[in-house]
Amino acid sequence: MDGRTVVAQRRGPLARIGRFLAEPFKDAWHHRDLLLAILQRELAERFKGSVAGWVWAVTAPLLSLIVYTVAFSGAVRLPSGEVSGSNFDYALFIFGGLIAFNFFSEMAYRAPSLLHEYAHFIKQTMFPAEMLPIISTLRATAYASIGLVLMLVAQLVLTGTLHWTVLLLPIWYIPFIAFLIGMTWTLSAMGAFTRDTAYLMMTVAPLLMFATPVFYSTDQMSETLKLVFYINILTGFIEVLRDIVVFGQLPNPLVCAWVLFLSVATFYFGFWFFGKQRDGIADVI
Repeated sequence: MDGRTVVAQRRGPLARIGRFLAEPFKDAWHHRDLLLAILQRELAERFKGSVAGWVWAVTAPLLSLIVYTVAFSGAVRLPSGEVSGSNFDYALFIFGGLIAFNFFSEMAYRAPSLLHEYAHFIKQTMFPAEMLPIISTLRATAYASIGLVLMLVAQLVLTGTLHWTVLLLPIWYIPFIAFLIGMTWTLSAMGAFTRDTAYLMMTVAPLLMFATPVFYSTDQMSETLKLVFYINILTGFIEVLRDIVVFGQLPNPLVCAWVLFLSVATFYFGFWFFGKQRDGIADVI
């Protein structure tokens, strides 16, 4: 066996891994016109028939922010003692947790029935079903972005400052979107074969809110309990967002590394899992 054959054999597995890692992005780029067209339609239909339209997309997070600000600015006293930082910081602290959790829960609820929504297209045409999780996640990203912009404006108005660390928001946004796309690939493929997936998400997602530090912090927890909470990937995402926007500090590198690892693993597992089920999806939805 000559040297060129050995090199070719070594390159074989590496080439396959490289193709697999690049495939989701190549597929998305190949179908970019379709992605954009369906995304525009989804965004337009969200408030179809409503007089106020997109005003509602701003109203809901704005009202939540106002309620938290009033509740924790001294107008309402908490019976549990004081929290660290200003009361405005605490309102933003909660609001940031809710932005991340609501972003997740919107996809968790919709993903199991996503392919059923587009069953006609998938059955009747050569519709690339693997693009639907990307489209639905990008739609949710638009609404999460509205809440995030309101959070930044509130941070500036209520505290008089906007930390330079907000420039690091892409290190929160990009992994979170990748995680949600991977999760949606997995849940939508499972939901195509059994309705139990939807019932599971409706049962688990509300309970998960209390197992996620949306309304509290992990700072006062023991190291052992913290590790348990970090198994929930949402814990890391919420802490990174709060560090960047509310506290103006660099996120913990270990937390960032853990979140990035889980995001990449979820993204590619979801893509692989969906691909394995793709041939049978049209027969069961």
